[in-house]
Amino acid sequence: MLDKILLAPYYGILKLRHAMYDHGVMYKVHKCEVPTICIGNITAGGTGKTPHTEMILKTLLNSDDWAYRNVAVLSRGHKRTSGGFQLVMRGGSPKFFGDEPLQIKKKFPAVTVAVDRKRAEGCEFLVHPELLKTSKRARKCENKDIETSDLIVLDDAFQHRALKAYFNIVLVDYNRPIYKDKLLPLGRLRDLPERLHYADVIIVTKCPTYMEDEEKVQWAASLGIKDYDLETCRGIDPKGEPKMVLFTAIHYCPLSPLYEEADSRYIYSKKLVLFSGIAKDTPLRMYLSDNYQIVKRFKYQDHHNYSRMDIASITKAIKTWPTAVVATTEKDSMRILDYDKIPDELKVRLFDVPIEVDFLSDHEREVFYDTLMTALRNFRKDY
Repeated sequence: MLDKILLAPYYGILKLRHAMYDHGVMYKVHKCEVPTICIGNITAGGTGKTPHTEMILKTLLNSDDWAYRNVAVLSRGHKRTSGGFQLVMRGGSPKFFGDEPLQIKKKFPAVTVAVDRKRAEGCEFLVHPELLKTSKRARKCENKDIETSDLIVLDDAFQHRALKAYFNIVLVDYNRPIYKDKLLPLGRLRDLPERLHYADVIIVTKCPTYMEDEEKVQWAASLGIKDYDLETCRGIDPKGEPKMVLFTAIHYCPLSPLYEEADSRYIYSKKLVLFSGIAKDTPLRMYLSDNYQIVKRFKYQDHHNYSRMDIASITKAIKTWPTAVVATTEKDSMRILDYDKIPDELKVRLFDVPIEVDFLSDHEREVFYDTLMTALRNFRKDY
C-alpha cells in the first residue's frame, strides 16, 4: 500500500502525459511518410532491444519485399557526446555515436544508421536527406550523403510519443515479469503497465530455450491477454482486441577476437576474466560458466566508458591468472576498441561474446514474419 501512495504522483503524471498526446492537447503527434517499426519496452534497460533490432534487420534484409530497399535504423544514441542528427559511420567512435548504434552499423554496413534525440525530425531527415543541407539542426552533422530511406526501424522509441510508429513491438523480460514490478524509482517500470497493450506485438525475451505450451498460455494471461491460442499466437487484450504474444531466447555465439593479434589458443583456457557494462550480466555468466571458471569479474554500470584505471585493473587480473582468457560483451567491445592504449598482453587474450535472439519455435518465427510483412504491405491502406 505504501508503494502505491509514494508512486501515485508519478503514475498521475504519466497518465496525464499520455492523455494529452492521445487527445492532441498541447502535444502534437507526427507520422512518418514511410513505414516505421518501433522496438521498445516499458522497463528500464535489459530487455534486449539491440539484438532484437538486429533480428528485425535480418528479417527485412532476407525478405523478398525489403532485401533491395533502403532500410534505416534511428536511435537516440544513449550517452553520446554529439548533438542533433548524426549519421553513424563504421569507423566512428562510440562516444560520438553511442555504442549500440555503432555496433549495428558494423554488423549491417549497408543499412543507414542514424542517431537523433528528436525521432520525428530524425525520420524527416532520413526520408528527405536533402534537408540535411539546409536545416539548422543538421549543421553539426558530419556526413550528409545518404539515400532516401524506404523504411525506418526505431530503436527504443516507444515512450517517444511525438512520433507515432506504424508497427510497435514491445519487449518484456521473462526474468522480470511486469506484474511483479513497480514504477521507477521503486521498481524498473519506466511507463504505465497498461501501455503494453498499445503494442502490435508483445515479445517475451530471454526465455529458456524450451517452454511448455501451458507456460506460454500462463505468461500471456499474466500480461492481461485472455484466451491465448498457440496456433495463432494471439489472445484478447483488456481493450477487447486481438494481441500477439511471442517468445524469444538469447543464443550466445563462440568467443570472437577483438584484435588481429588475439591468440585463439586462449579460447581453450579453463579460466576466464569477465568484464561488462550492461544492465544485467547473469545470463552471460551462466553461459560462460559452462566452460570456464570465472576467476575475476568486473561489473560496471550500463554504457560504461572505460578509463585508464579500469584497463589497469583488468590487466592486473591477467597477471594474477596468466593463462586466463578475457571476455566481454559486443556492446562493451565497441568502447574498448575506441580506447587506444590497450596493453599488448591484454589484446592477445581479449574476446567478446556475440549474441543473437530467435523465436522458440519455427512456427512462431513464421507467424511473426507473415504478420510483419502483411502489415508493411498494408502501410498505405491503414496508416
